[in-house]
Amino acid sequence: MRTRRRLGMLGVVFAAGLGLAASAHGRDPDELAPYKMIRSLQFVQDSVVLGDHSAMEMQRFLLSTIDERLRTADASIYADPRNVDAALVYAMSGGNPETLEFLVRRDVAGHFDPRITDAVRIYLGGRGSTNARTLAEIFPEYRNLAIGPYLALVSANSVLRKDPKLALSYFDWARLIAPGTIIEEAALRRSIHAAEQNGMVDRGVTYSTLYARRFLHSPYASQFADLFVRLAVENFENIGEATILEILSFMDVPRRREVYLRMARLAAISGKERLATLAADRAQTLSGEGEEVPKTLADLYSGLASISSSNVGEAMERLIAIPDAELSAKDRALKEAARVMAEEVLRPPVTTDGAELPSRTAAPAAGLIEDIPEDERMSPTAVDAGRARQSGGPDTRTAETPQATTDPAFDGYVASGRSKLDAIDKLLEEEGS
Repeated sequence: MRTRRRLGMLGVVFAAGLGLAASAHGRDPDELAPYKMIRSLQFVQDSVVLGDHSAMEMQRFLLSTIDERLRTADASIYADPRNVDAALVYAMSGGNPETLEFLVRRDVAGHFDPRITDAVRIYLGGRGSTNARTLAEIFPEYRNLAIGPYLALVSANSVLRKDPKLALSYFDWARLIAPGTIIEEAALRRSIHAAEQNGMVDRGVTYSTLYARRFLHSPYASQFADLFVRLAVENFENIGEATILEILSFMDVPRRREVYLRMARLAAISGKERLATLAADRAQTLSGEGEEVPKTLADLYSGLASISSSNVGEAMERLIAIPDAELSAKDRALKEAARVMAEEVLRPPVTTDGAELPSRTAAPAAGLIEDIPEDERMSPTAVDAGRARQSGGPDTRTAETPQATTDPAFDGYVASGRSKLDAIDKLLEEEGS
């Protein structure tokens, strides 16, 4: 707490120094060189990712002030390369991209390198991958200058899809040359994403450990949590519980519990019963007296995971007992979908006159997992697959029986659950949009 308070005070004093420095030289603050103003912006942004969220308002103020200064300054000020770099850093630090467009149009003296300005403008316009080759050619010339770490981030994002290993090398360079800054925070977060998406599990664990040690108080730490949860759930067998515990050990109890709840939810949706139950139990353990919501969510996710087990009836009873009032819209939709799937698995097929058909062996509620992908929507293909499994069609244990695909009574049984499944499908689709 003392460190965060100190960062907040330093941020205010440092930014206020803009006016004091100008006054000391008998100048208006608007006459400060842009590169000096950018230093203040960088200091404040670094303070934010280190935990001083009160500095976010100062960040907005500085971005606005720098924007005005860049636009109103005499064009001759850009004869100083440091001010050119300042304009580029501003654009790549959340500034108004139109300001860079304005400066380039006004640059009749050729102070701005068109290769860089074009590459940055294309990137900011959302077409970064189209200029990956240009950035790769330019980067070596500028890597040791003030804009080097920023260009490294842009270059990494530009080549991420085509060459993830090269992208990671850019991210590595950016964070190593700018430790403790917003550059390192962004590079680590994006590196975790790149590693997870491309099966680089060991590197993903390394980046996650570094992030947990350094930037847990960043306002973007929630994105890190989502990335780490996905990495852990999809690669649990390779990573192991011990490594997960080590990374989470850097978090306080509420953050650790939140990560376990997210892990339990994704694991339940992904059909990983053991991990879902384990994470839910861990979240339960970390819930204190009177903290009903975390316990309720842990019960929900543990119950969801159990739907795919042989104890479907018991899991259904646990789900029904969970009060809807304590769940979010997303979790209420998951609960309802799980309940419907459990009912369909447990309900015996009947003939048109109401008589029960001989019981069939059905795959235990695997449809829950395939019918609810990560965005909580049921894809048409997955829904059809889930319904087919309920009818006993694709199951090799029943495929050769005469009634497997042609029994009218069994078709009626499938149709009886179709309206409910469609309703849940619609519910999830509306909730996810």
